Amino acid sequence: MSTNARSGSEMSVGPLGPIEYSGARRVGGPLLAIAGVEGVGWDEIARVRLPSGEVRHGLVLEVSGDVAIVEVLQGTSGIDPALVNVSFEGRPFDIPVGDGWLGRVWNGMGEPLDGGPPMLGRERRAVNGAPLNPSRRDVPSDPVFTGVSVIDALATLVRGQKLPVFSSAGLPHLDLAAQIAAQANVAGENFKVVVAGMGLTHADAAAIRDVLETRSAQGDLVLVLDTADDPVVQRVLTPRVALTIAEYLAFERDQHVLVVLADMTSYCEALREVSSARGEVPGRRAYPGYLYSDLASLYERCGRIRGHAGSITLIPVLTMPGGDITHPVPDLTGYITEGQIVLSPDVHAKGVYPPVDVLSTLSRLMRKGVGEGRTRADHMALAAQLIASFARARSARELADLIGAEALTETDRIYLDFEDAFLRDLVNQSSDESRSMEDTLKRAWNVASVLPERELTMMPRAMTAAYYTGNLREGEGGLGADNDPAPVRASPPMGDDHG
Repeated sequence: MSTNARSGSEMSVGPLGPIEYSGARRVGGPLLAIAGVEGVGWDEIARVRLPSGEVRHGLVLEVSGDVAIVEVLQGTSGIDPALVNVSFEGRPFDIPVGDGWLGRVWNGMGEPLDGGPPMLGRERRAVNGAPLNPSRRDVPSDPVFTGVSVIDALATLVRGQKLPVFSSAGLPHLDLAAQIAAQANVAGENFKVVVAGMGLTHADAAAIRDVLETRSAQGDLVLVLDTADDPVVQRVLTPRVALTIAEYLAFERDQHVLVVLADMTSYCEALREVSSARGEVPGRRAYPGYLYSDLASLYERCGRIRGHAGSITLIPVLTMPGGDITHPVPDLTGYITEGQIVLSPDVHAKGVYPPVDVLSTLSRLMRKGVGEGRTRADHMALAAQLIASFARARSARELADLIGAEALTETDRIYLDFEDAFLRDLVNQSSDESRSMEDTLKRAWNVASVLPERELTMMPRAMTAAYYTGNLREGEGGLGADNDPAPVRASPPMGDDHG
């Protein structure tokens, strides 16, 4: 490329290459302000060339008059604004698409971290993408099995759903996210997983790579990692790169894709930092006023499209600062998504993994993905019964704390036994244990059977006749030392009672 760049706000154009500008007006945080620009648009790729020959990449965040604000992806450390040259590519930040992403580890800009070759492809896609057209959306249906009993039984994930995990600092949300990514499946259909880690420590990034090594080796996983010491702008790009890869796999290759984004709070903090560097007027807790629309632009890229066999299911994981569920990040996420899985410090203190707060956890699309032909005819009624019974047990526990368990009625004391069995035998499992749906439902019925049959008021009689096993005691066919579920009777013929 031939250029004749001059200092200040002047420019020159090579006969075959992009426009190149010499010098920047100012540097602030990750941003460069370039004056005298012409024909530059938002989201264009910029190439920032230092006197040493090093080339960094950037994105145009804003154009006001003849001034362009460029976000430097590798940071502005070591840049002298008077000696830098900036060229604009005339296209948005994009990545090649294809199957070459699978089985590999990449950074937030799509560059390899595993020592392999860069991703090459004939087609490229802009990473900003676009939310799915509501008029073309198909209703989410059919389950995604996570192998985690408390999720599969009580908050079933449905293909095309957005189901966030709300956590607090110190809880094993990354362990749960990695476990779901390693174990999730759709009962034998073509299934891929894309995991994007944002703001991770190097120890957490290494742990996630170890947990997902087997799935990655099978060619079913794309791992995109951004660590805490990476440039803040890369963190803003990471989920967009992951979702662009997922869109290709789902809607051009007709595959079912699960996307796990962790931690979205780190992403939002990066967005706040960039917004502050741009001098924007802050909103709630200094987050930009457009935080809701920005999160929606990510979350709404998942779903199902009529006429396409594939789907994108999304699990965003986020930490709530101070455990505050009204914090802007979980608050706005809750408006966009379809339920939530909430992790509890109190359950974690009891040594239960995953420490899910069952009474705060909800999958609003669960009815679309369970029942006869999907999981089992009794699934929805059993889940409702367990949650209602656990709420009763929680009330009995609070009463026992006030007046003592001896003062409770016999029924209330049975509910205390139910609570213990619920946490021990259904919720609790190891972080590398994958349970089938059949195993999970057996455990759920064995826990329900701790209660007298008269207490199962939400269960149709035909279902209790088929699955209820009586009040279980250790050593009486229940969940004993070997933790094996008790056998259940054969399922009755499916009739109108099971619709």
